[in-house]
Amino acid sequence: MPETTYWERTDSFDEKLRLLQEAWKRRDYRVARALAASLRHTVAQAQHEEASPGTPLIPTAIAAPVSALPQPWREWAKGWSDCKVIALDETVGQVRPPEPVEVLLSFPAEKTDSLAREIRVARVENGALREVPCQVHGEIRRGAERFCHILFLANSPAHTRTHYLVFFGNPDAELPEYPTDLKTTGEGFGLDIENDFFKAQLSRQMGQLERLTFKREHGLELFAGGEGHGEPPGIDWAHDYVGSGNFQKFRVTLWDTPPDYEVVRGPLCTIVRRWGFPYSPVHPVFSPSRLHVYVEYRFFAGLPWLQKSGRMEAVKSFEADALRDDEWVFSGQSFTDIVWMGPDGKLRTGAVDKEHQDNLWGVGFVNKEARDGFIALFLEHRAEGLPSIRHNASPQMFYRWHGPVWSRYPLPGKNVPAGTVLHQKNAYLVLNYGENGTQMVETMRHRMMNPLAASPADLPSAPAKASPGRLARIGEAGDSPVSKKLLWDALRECKDEQLYRAPGANVVDLGLVYDLRVRGDIVTVVMAMPHRGRPRLGFFEYGSGGNNTPVRQRLMRVPGVRHVVVQQTWDPGWSSNRLTDGGRAALGL
Repeated sequence: MPETTYWERTDSFDEKLRLLQEAWKRRDYRVARALAASLRHTVAQAQHEEASPGTPLIPTAIAAPVSALPQPWREWAKGWSDCKVIALDETVGQVRPPEPVEVLLSFPAEKTDSLAREIRVARVENGALREVPCQVHGEIRRGAERFCHILFLANSPAHTRTHYLVFFGNPDAELPEYPTDLKTTGEGFGLDIENDFFKAQLSRQMGQLERLTFKREHGLELFAGGEGHGEPPGIDWAHDYVGSGNFQKFRVTLWDTPPDYEVVRGPLCTIVRRWGFPYSPVHPVFSPSRLHVYVEYRFFAGLPWLQKSGRMEAVKSFEADALRDDEWVFSGQSFTDIVWMGPDGKLRTGAVDKEHQDNLWGVGFVNKEARDGFIALFLEHRAEGLPSIRHNASPQMFYRWHGPVWSRYPLPGKNVPAGTVLHQKNAYLVLNYGENGTQMVETMRHRMMNPLAASPADLPSAPAKASPGRLARIGEAGDSPVSKKLLWDALRECKDEQLYRAPGANVVDLGLVYDLRVRGDIVTVVMAMPHRGRPRLGFFEYGSGGNNTPVRQRLMRVPGVRHVVVQQTWDPGWSSNRLTDGGRAALGL
């Protein structure tokens, strides 16, 4: 009997597109809608499997074995097998308070089981190693390599090179826990995110920034009142455009839910990404697929600012009577003065002069009595496919019975050729704007425009010193009170019984086990379900629905285990990137 292939168990993009076209021709709209939805799932799976991870900062094969490190460092990092060395250079003479640094790195798949569990970052300080809290996200597998983004906060004196070691390769590692001031609550994209400086509330409908509360004294709250344009109002109104003939405006704020989104939650940064085509006021009567919009918010631990990145891409040529890529509206009269910045990086107060009206790189408002300030710094604003771009957005103190507003209209004309892309990256400062407010804002922008530069490096040559404590937590350096190898081996006997003829489809090889912790004789297992259509972890935990080898029951048979706790998580969401080689073989991938 010939071996069944993957494509005999599912249908390809081309096959679904053919079926969709046939259903459309015969006007079978229910089947056509079902096929369109199925086609979207095929695209998502192809993205998981095939999207380029990018070029890592350091080639996969380049790493230093921990066994070759100086003895004090080797003892401190016991439990880990390898590390990569990164240098951060401060190049413009600015003392750096905590600054987000993000690098893309790759690792040999044969040396790692889970980058989220295993990655640790340490800074070299006067010859000693000190762990730095880090956050791993975007982990994917491509053949014999694993890729991930690693984010950490770095300090640096002016004109200084600092070294960081990124450790990997520890099968006993557990998901690290780092206490920070960043707190994220809620589900999906409709989140509340706060740190010591502000609290942000994202719309439960479409994920746009709805309210922002200053965490100082009287707690100024920025909001936009009323009923919007029929949608929930917020303070961030971009992105949108007006179609030809000034007939209607297409808005991302009119989404009933984001057409697509991703959320990354962590101790150092919460990222909310949304993308799709803006909606008409009478969607779907008009649903043009012309301008694709991508919006990303980033909120950081310990920093008095948030970040927004945007991308507007014309997938076909069209005409826009107007287009906005940044607009903020606030109700009430919370501010006393307009502030703005030209290309020279100098902050000014008052109305924008004619010379700079199309060349602005910072806008905002301050209250000189209450010392509250909300200021946008435009760090990147450029276009592909246009002869020029306007950097406008002159602030106004009063706007049609609201309070302050600014709007940026970047198009030099009305024609938007296919392939045009508008890029932006903005930082929004939530400030105690005191007497040195001007200098503070100018300094912050100078730092943001000249971030710490990361590069591959060799181990520093300075003598290694003993480091305080150790990198490993209890149970991560071969000292677990219950053998983790025995626990992982036991979990490999727990199958997904819904895959009837995939004998290797156990919860480990399927990548459903995110963490395994041992505290004395208590074992905690953190598990995910493959998708939201199967939300009940009890199927694996205690044997619901005919599961013959429940996780809790099997682990209780491991010597030394008295109690088993099984916890469910949806963060990060499961994908085929979590499959081991055995899992991929079991599913025919």
